[in-house]
Formats: sequence, C-alpha cells, structure tokens
Amino acid sequence: TREAERFMQAYIGTQVRPGRVLDLFAGCGTFSLPLGRHHKVHTVEIAGQAMACLADAAKFHHLSGLSVERRDIEQNPLLAKELGYYSTIILDPPRGGAAAQIREIAASKADHIIYISCNPKTFARDGKTLVDGGFTMGPVQLIDQFRFSAHIELAACFSRV
Repeated sequence: TREAERFMQAYIGTQVRPGRVLDLFAGCGTFSLPLGRHHKVHTVEIAGQAMACLADAAKFHHLSGLSVERRDIEQNPLLAKELGYYSTIILDPPRGGAAAQIREIAASKADHIIYISCNPKTFARDGKTLVDGGFTMGPVQLIDQFRFSAHIELAACFSRV
C-alpha cells in the first residue's frame, strides 16, 4: 500500500547514517530515490529493467550521487571487503532472504544495517547470522504492506558498537 511504502521510506530516512549508503535488492528505487536527495547511494539489483528505470529516474531528478549496478546478489554477493565502505547498508530481499549476502556482511567491517523483510522466517535466520557476527538488533517494526493478505513486512536495524 502507498501508506506502508511511505512509512518504510520515513523509517529508513530516520535510521540511515550520514555517509555512503548501499541499497541491496533495490528494485526500482523505492528507498534509494528519496535517499539520493541527501546521500550518495549505490543501488544493486538483478532486474535489469528496474535498474534502467532507476538510472533514468536518478538522471531526471538530477541525483548525480545515485549509482546503479546490475548484479545477482544471491549468486554473487558483495564481498566483505567491499562492504566496509558504506555507513549504512539497506537490504530488502525477496522472500528467500539474503543468506549469502548476510554472511558477507557479518564478516565485514560494516556496522549499520537496515533490514526490510517480507518473510519472518528468513528475517530470523538472517538476523541470527548478523547477531552471531557481532551485531545488536534494534526494535522490530511490523508493517501491514499487503492489503487483503496475511503477509507483513518487518523492518529492523542491526548495529555494531
């Protein structure tokens, strides 16, 4: 729903740290386009059409700090050494979660993650990997994203002290 999308954008806007932002599973830019007004944002997504649309939207809105990368994160996750460059990493993976990418994040120097999930089971699995890797989980937000469905979205921040 539009209301849930606005809530998630506002939530992320208040949780993102100053500096470079990495938006994984970025889709067509639901989170990165609003953030691109005030942050340098690198987006990664497998869907080429979505990345093309996002690049066009960034150009149209003069968001020169927003970059796009087409990449299959599930088969080719960003490596731990690539991830420490970002002040905030946002993940909004498909229902299967982001196990391979989460393992790389847990092994990296990254210290602030915003995780959005449509599947409580994979959220718990991936969250455990982050906690085992030294992260602390903040409060979990429940979002009724899908009208006429029992599915929900979850959002939480994971940080290292």
